[in-house]
Amino acid sequence: MTSLTLSTALAPAVLAASGSEGNILLPHSYDLVWGTIAFLLIAGLLIFFALPRFTAVLDERTKKIEEGLALADKAKEDQKDAELKAARLVEDARREAAQIRDQAQDEARLIIAQARTEAQAEAGRALEAAQRQILADRQAAQISLRSDVGLLATSLAEKIVGEQLSDAAVSSRVIDRFLDSLESDTDALAQEAAHGEAR
Repeated sequence: MTSLTLSTALAPAVLAASGSEGNILLPHSYDLVWGTIAFLLIAGLLIFFALPRFTAVLDERTKKIEEGLALADKAKEDQKDAELKAARLVEDARREAAQIRDQAQDEARLIIAQARTEAQAEAGRALEAAQRQILADRQAAQISLRSDVGLLATSLAEKIVGEQLSDAAVSSRVIDRFLDSLESDTDALAQEAAHGEAR
């Protein structure tokens, strides 16, 4: 029953609407005119007032993005420059360390050479002093030996000759002749020994 009443109530409204307008999909002409005027008015307001602000905001944002990209590019270049500088500094430090090491080795060699030269000079001086001391000791021994041998020769000569050599000049001549003959005998024996070793 309700469906019948609903269809009977809607039928006159559908007939009235279809009979008066003709097509439900097309709006009335006054709606089209006022809708177009309202659209153009809103579009004009948007174009003249909102669009410039929107464009300014977009331009500002674009500018900030470009500045950010430029700063990022500059930061990358600065980083590359810093890395190159750091690499150069490291390389310079390595070269400087190598130079310092070479200089230290050269100085060490020089110090060793100087120490060696000083040691050789000191050894030469010590050897020379030792040779002088040996020569002085030898001369002192020869003098002592000569006087001892002279006294022995004098006492021996007195015993052989049977008289005392009281004259100092005669005693000295006898001692000198005896020592000279003793030295010549010793030198001859030394030369014969040297010739024997050379053979």
